[in-house]
Amino acid sequence: MTGRFRFLLPWLALLFMGAAWGLSFSFGRIATGVGGQPFGITFWQCIVCGGILLTYTLLRGRPMPLDGRHLRIYLYVALLGASIPNSLYYFAAPHVDAGVLSITVTLIPMVTYAVALALGSEVRSLVRVSGVICGAIAILMLVLPENSLPSRDAIPWLLLACLSAVCYALENIYLSRPGQQDIGPVRTACGMNLMAAALVLPVGLATGQFFIPAFPFGTLEWTIIGLGMINAVAYTTLIAVIGMAGPVFASQTGYVVTLAGVFWGMALFGEQHSPWVWASLVTMMVGMSLVSPRQEKSDKVTPQSDVSSTP
Repeated sequence: MTGRFRFLLPWLALLFMGAAWGLSFSFGRIATGVGGQPFGITFWQCIVCGGILLTYTLLRGRPMPLDGRHLRIYLYVALLGASIPNSLYYFAAPHVDAGVLSITVTLIPMVTYAVALALGSEVRSLVRVSGVICGAIAILMLVLPENSLPSRDAIPWLLLACLSAVCYALENIYLSRPGQQDIGPVRTACGMNLMAAALVLPVGLATGQFFIPAFPFGTLEWTIIGLGMINAVAYTTLIAVIGMAGPVFASQTGYVVTLAGVFWGMALFGEQHSPWVWASLVTMMVGMSLVSPRQEKSDKVTPQSDVSSTP
């Protein structure tokens, strides 16, 4: 491998996984637009993603630990990192532009820091607190102006999507506790997705949102397969980038995901955003840069570590 290619490889991988994860917001809109229901989409997406990651871990000769402690870990991260936030995103997807949905992802590191600060596991920093304030201002830019969104009816759904970011942040905090990551991120993600599928299945059946994929596959089925593959492949790429360039470099995925989500929405749906949405995007980016760690050992929590869980 030449020196130039070795330098470019982490950047190419960063762009790839950011573009892929950004596409998931548009895929979510497509899936709900052709009749998919939130709990049903979440179940099948988790099955696809979990199945791919399980195959990957078994081929590497690393079986999943299934003792009581690890099952509890899978349960907690499944609730906070997949079943609840993914379902919330799919409830919001028909009502909020894909680009605006992707902007809410940038709240994750800000809420993570705010919660960690409240719990006393982070040191108060004026710079990082300023980042949290930027996040709050950015959301207000979307909610308060009359012409910020195409319809005022989208505001409750936007706030619902913001709750997803809170869930991901709480997952970050949980995984930052000692002894929660001893099996590695890939197997944790595998257990999370399979456990989330088990949790969502009875809810989908009870609410009538569960469905059996049609054969031959149509738009809904292929979109769900795409969602599962995006999460599995992009998450594995993220782990590789962390190994090549470190977690701080890998955390920049959050910027690419948000920008890609905005531009995918424009390309696929012809979305046009008001100046308030663009101002909110810039403010979110500034806030995320202020909250993000400056060196690899500076934080107990990796801010963008849960972007992989986005739909």
